[in-house]
Amino acid sequence: MSQTIRPARLLAAASLFAMLLQPTAQAQDAASEHTIAANRAVAASLTLDDPRDQDDSRRGKIGEIPDGLITDDKGNVVWDARAYRFLDDPKAPDSVNPSLWRQARMNREHGLFEVVKGGVYQVRGYDISGMTLVKGKAGWIIIDPLTTEEAARASFALAEKHLGKIKITAIIFTHSHGDHFGGVGGIVTREQVVKDKIRIIAPHGFSEEATSENVLAGNAMSRRANYMFGMLLAPGPMGQVDSGLGPRISKGTLGFLQSTESVGPEGGTLKIDGIDFEFLDAEGTEAPAEFLFYIPKYKALHTSEVMTKTLHNVLTLRGAQVRDALHWSKVIDAALVRWGDVAEVQLASHNWPMWGQGRVKDYLVRQRDAYRYVHDRTLNLANNGATLHEMTANVADPTGSEFAARGYYGTINHNMKAVYQRYFGWWDGNPANFNPIPPQESAVKYVALMGGGDKVLAAGQEAIAAGDYRWAAELLNKLVFAEPARQDAKAALASAYDQLGYQAESGAWRNYYLGAASTLRGQDIAISFTGGQSRAFISAIPTAAFFDTMATRFDAAKGAKITGTFQFILPDTKESVEVMVANGVEFPRYGGKAAAPTATITLDRATLDDVITGAAQFPALMRDGKVKVEGDMAAFIGWFA
Repeated sequence: MSQTIRPARLLAAASLFAMLLQPTAQAQDAASEHTIAANRAVAASLTLDDPRDQDDSRRGKIGEIPDGLITDDKGNVVWDARAYRFLDDPKAPDSVNPSLWRQARMNREHGLFEVVKGGVYQVRGYDISGMTLVKGKAGWIIIDPLTTEEAARASFALAEKHLGKIKITAIIFTHSHGDHFGGVGGIVTREQVVKDKIRIIAPHGFSEEATSENVLAGNAMSRRANYMFGMLLAPGPMGQVDSGLGPRISKGTLGFLQSTESVGPEGGTLKIDGIDFEFLDAEGTEAPAEFLFYIPKYKALHTSEVMTKTLHNVLTLRGAQVRDALHWSKVIDAALVRWGDVAEVQLASHNWPMWGQGRVKDYLVRQRDAYRYVHDRTLNLANNGATLHEMTANVADPTGSEFAARGYYGTINHNMKAVYQRYFGWWDGNPANFNPIPPQESAVKYVALMGGGDKVLAAGQEAIAAGDYRWAAELLNKLVFAEPARQDAKAALASAYDQLGYQAESGAWRNYYLGAASTLRGQDIAISFTGGQSRAFISAIPTAAFFDTMATRFDAAKGAKITGTFQFILPDTKESVEVMVANGVEFPRYGGKAAAPTATITLDRATLDDVITGAAQFPALMRDGKVKVEGDMAAFIGWFA
């Protein structure tokens, strides 16, 4: 994931194309009088001084990593909690939505925490996610060991410092997203797993989903994720404050281990190191492969990422397949029915725990109802004629003054649009929008129709002065597209984005707005999202997914006249892939064996991994005999180029 991003390819979203051209330095705007008033109105509408969540986020703290500072073996900073000391002030600055400020103050609490006396512990605040440790009969069960190996290693060392030497008997991956398994190499090696017979338990479909998600669309997704998680922004009152789920993603190495056993769709009870775990399948909610579970011995309900202390994303801003809000609500209801009357503590792999049977039950109800509201309200409005953007115009937030499912990460607004997309697709039913002119072309026509760039700029600046930032952004976005070299247009659009970011309750929205403003102002974009994927992660990606990804990179325009069939043989894994090239398309057939291939390429899958990780280059491998090409060499090289 570590990459230097070229501006012209920065985002899949076309609205950010023109802003990247000819950037210029410009100071960030302060909060306007309109933003200050909007944020004060939010503060007046909520009971921000309710101490329960703040007390929960600090409860049971045992110790912390000094200064919250984590470095790797080379001294590079992986995590630095000192960057969030600006959150010490309980009062939100003018430039931050006070509700988001409250959430950020709880998410930044870091250290080792006792959740259930003598039985359940968490390390939080050193990544966007948290790691849970459960005491078994012979050792410890580790749940979701963070995103990166470096952060996990330091968090594990903190736990051992206070709990004594930890013998790992099992590891549980709750779902298939990297921030819940990527750090596993920091706490255990593959050799230890085999030697000590450590159980690695995951939901059905975990390994395939964990290694293939984002592979096909990984470049665009990772670029959008850099905006979503605020990786372009320095932490601070004018910059990155929080993501909603946690401060931000740790830097470092993303690793992987295959699960040794799976929990099927039926769920059920597993005895893990002498402790009963009751599983509920949650496939297709927050992740394609996911479960949550209850531990009767500790009366603890671990809700994975199905329920956190925020409304989650039905469609995440980084991009993903649209999730099923209706099914999501039903999974939560199933958990409510099974454990709502017995669970005395709720914890998850993000945010902080909650104690008290009554509070836990009420929390489950509110979480369930939030996803059901998003689903049902969308279809109610759509069935009454509302289109994609119309339906969110005046929809009330059902959470009211409660914080259990507010939009710190997902929002009612974009989640309703996601539900609409799931049922009706990208089109709103208006034939004028069926095949619109591309933004770069239509913007020129709009600007000309409005009397030229100067008039559009004046209208945008007038909207900014009036506090109508959404309208200003819409106008000025047209001008930036139409005249991408115009610095005053980009500066004005950045100003509108500043104020929209300052007002956003969602950490993801704030990060995206302020990141876009930063890009407009000419910030160099050299982002280290993580330190890269480990060899174990690369090796675990299915071969079929590799070749499907390679097909998406085929240049159809340059390769329109290329035809041929290329047979790949991978002796070490006993796999074969037949790649048919014609009509500007590459079609890989996994397991296929061509009768008369244009060329046959023989190489080990391990050698292919060397190429992917940059450890080896194709020409040198061919010279050394590690890659053997039989048949039409020129055709192979021409296609591969």
